[in-house]
Order: sequence, then C-alpha cells, then structure tokens
Amino acid sequence: MKIPGPDHPITVTPAATRWRAQFKGHVIADSAGALVLQESTYPPVIYFPREDVSMDYLSRTAHSTHCPYKGDASYYTLLMDGHFAENAIWTYETPFPAMAAIAGYLAFYPNQVEIFEMGHAPATPAPFENARGGDVDQIVQHTDSGSGAAQREHWPANVETPG
Repeated sequence: MKIPGPDHPITVTPAATRWRAQFKGHVIADSAGALVLQESTYPPVIYFPREDVSMDYLSRTAHSTHCPYKGDASYYTLLMDGHFAENAIWTYETPFPAMAAIAGYLAFYPNQVEIFEMGHAPATPAPFENARGGDVDQIVQHTDSGSGAAQREHWPANVETPG
C-alpha cells in the first residue's frame, strides 16, 4: 500500500456541478453528488454514488485490478438494448484508508461510456411541466433514443382494453 504524496498526489473533491453518464443514448447515471478524483498527471475521473447509477443494467464480472494507492478494483459489464461494454465500470468497494472517500462510488471508462458535466442543474430538477402537464425530464427518460427502445421501462397503461 502506497500513500499519495508529493511524488504521486491524489485528491478527491466533491464535483461542483451535476454529472451524467450515457450509454448508447441512454442515461445510466445522473448525480449532483459525484466526486472528482485527480491522480498525479492522469485525466480526472468522475466517481458516481452507487445510488445514482442504474444498477439494473450492470453485471458484476470476475475481472479485478490492483492499484497500490487505492486498493483492489472490482468491475461491471454494462448491458442495455443488446449493446454491451465489457468491464466498462469499476469500483473500489474497500479502498485503502487514504482513498476511503470513493468507497461505494463507481467510475466509467470514457472510451465506452459518455460522461459529461450538466452544469449547475440539480440532479432531480423541479418538474418542468409541458403543455399536457407531464414532467419533461421524466418523459424524455421514457422515450426512444433513436435505437427503437425506450430509455426506461414503460409506464403501466393508464387505460383498459375495451371489453
């Protein structure tokens, strides 16, 4: 176990804005509580709280890696609408004490999952009502991304089939 220091600095800070992760046009993570991990000269990594990730689309794999600064990482494969990204997500479930802040958080490989900053909008914005009285953000989540499949499970029917 190595401790971050001047020769290999690692900082973990709360993200100042909301972050989102998308896979094949589908939102799989949306959080105002993400963390930004900056390690040495590497690009920053956004870690999402597990509760802000759609875990239904993730399958735990046997793959693991070890970082001398953070500990052992476990991996997930993402499967959605017939598309998959093998070992595209990692987590340090029991990181070394110096990196305890990232326990319970997940990170995505940016070459497999699109990760972007949403600005200062809250993770669960106040409903923006459309002309028919629906929450626009919720409606968008239930619409086709262009692939022919909804981003979320369909709502139950609100009418009955005529007898």
